[in-house]
Amino acid sequence: MTYQETITYLFNSTPLFQNIGQGAYKEGLSNTHALDEYFGHPHRTFRTIHVAGTNGKGSCSHTLASILQSAGYKVGLYTSPHLVDFRERIRVNGTPVDEEFVIDFVAQHRHFFEPLHPSFFELTTAMALHYFSQQQVEVAVIEVGLGGRLDCTNIISPVLCIITNISFDHTGLLGDTLSKIASEKAGIIKPHTPVIIGEHTGETLPVFMHEAEAQQAPITLAQDTLLYTNKESHTDHDIYRATPYGDLRVQLRGFCQEKNVNTQLHAIEQLRVRGYDISEEAIHKGFANVCQLTGLMGRWQELSTSPRLVCDTGHNIGGFRYIVPQLQAQPCKTLRIVFGMVNDKDINGVLALLPKQATYYFTQASVPRALDSESLQSLAARHGLQGATYPTVQSATQAALNEADKDDFIYVGGSSFVVADLLATW
Repeated sequence: MTYQETITYLFNSTPLFQNIGQGAYKEGLSNTHALDEYFGHPHRTFRTIHVAGTNGKGSCSHTLASILQSAGYKVGLYTSPHLVDFRERIRVNGTPVDEEFVIDFVAQHRHFFEPLHPSFFELTTAMALHYFSQQQVEVAVIEVGLGGRLDCTNIISPVLCIITNISFDHTGLLGDTLSKIASEKAGIIKPHTPVIIGEHTGETLPVFMHEAEAQQAPITLAQDTLLYTNKESHTDHDIYRATPYGDLRVQLRGFCQEKNVNTQLHAIEQLRVRGYDISEEAIHKGFANVCQLTGLMGRWQELSTSPRLVCDTGHNIGGFRYIVPQLQAQPCKTLRIVFGMVNDKDINGVLALLPKQATYYFTQASVPRALDSESLQSLAARHGLQGATYPTVQSATQAALNEADKDDFIYVGGSSFVVADLLATW
């Protein structure tokens, strides 16, 4: 098979979450353990850092990988979902997995995994760990796919665990209260392994403290100690003042990144204490060049300056609590929002947060889970949001560009898959 035929095979022959949602989730780790044993427990050949959380885990994973890369380590990075190409999920020092490796992996091992009927994520995780072992990475940053306790990444024995934050998402699988969701995320905490909690609430803190105590895991509550004094915004970067490493130029610019940066600074301290040789120069380089070094896309990513067009993969209430104030803070003549969501999110909860003083372009991503634009328009109208419908993200974005003045601001988002459709043809 060619690379494209192999990817089509993976998408069509394994349950894919982006297509069918909850039906693709396989509870339990039996398939994961079977695949791990078959490949000879590849994750035991390198060190790992495990990152969970409702929001921010992708930004944290990429930034830590960028810093470790800059420090001279050979770094694996496993994240999801991809936006344009499957190979984005599996990187070594920022370079996506080889197409030939993907082809050979399926061709050589399908005789074993096909009878297991693994999910897409189970198989992709096995592929990533196998690839990192073959590439002889020194450390891999592993992002949890969903939850934590039963996520198939949870077979690793990391040197550091990070839980960025907890908010409502995937409630049908993880629970309908913050404490239940926190309990699932806390499942990544390992015996005697330090864990950093980026943000906590009165409801989630007891869950984290109880699990850390049970595992005798040293716990750091990052939000209780701010490791910078203030943030200064510039056109294409932010400056975080008076960190332990001086003033930091940070490439990622969303309002949500303020909490993420503090979590990352605590993570760096923990890694340095545990013998990682991470110089201040590497820290500065990693923060300032995360997109170039790791290929990160879709985090308050500016694609045009006149008019300004920004896309962001935020897709739930927790994310939009940061995105909406940032939209409202934009100096512009007209705010234009290209918007679509998938059908298993708290759509009304997000719509209730969105600014009413904006022109909307309701659309749908090219995945089966996408809510159709007419239904989205109808729901939005109940929240005082007005706009026309468009069959594709591309047509909606083009309409916004055609109608925009050079001083307008265009935001494209609501779903990772909306951003993926935009970037695929930008």
